[in-house]
Amino acid sequence: MRNKTNVNFIVKVGMLSAVAFVLQMLGRLFPHVGGFLEIEFSDLPALIGAFALGPMAGVLIELIKNILHCFFTTTGCIGELANFLVNGSMVLVAGLLYKRNKSRKGALISMLAGVAVMVISAFFSNFLLLIPLYMPTAPLQAKLDIVLSLITPFNFVKGVVISFVTFFIYKPLSRCIK
Repeated sequence: MRNKTNVNFIVKVGMLSAVAFVLQMLGRLFPHVGGFLEIEFSDLPALIGAFALGPMAGVLIELIKNILHCFFTTTGCIGELANFLVNGSMVLVAGLLYKRNKSRKGALISMLAGVAVMVISAFFSNFLLLIPLYMPTAPLQAKLDIVLSLITPFNFVKGVVISFVTFFIYKPLSRCIK
């Protein structure tokens, strides 16, 4: 019975990862904020997977989606690393908190906490790691300005929108996933 459960979990994570990857690829069709931030909904399957299958499933979906996207990237996988660090932190926190309180209120609180962690993670990972990789010779103040004026607000809005959509579609989809 355990092997059947493992196969079931792997298949569900794989399917949600594929949907996330397709949504990430469709993000290329939309204009980029600041020239490099993609407006896309690839975190929906990861957040839904974290709620339905557990927080590690959501993180795995984020990881697989970004590994697949590395084959089609123009960022040298730095963008995919950023996507995984920032969005993976939101999915992990939201999934962990939802696991403890599986209610509508619990979902709302877990997603709000996930967005907060996402914004904090985006600030530090971009300021300390990712922007220096993209712009190694840029002045420190320029890097801070980019993170504060562009990346942080973008991630906040993106996290809120992803959470809002998830809040309304999770319950109907959870029956199919489970």
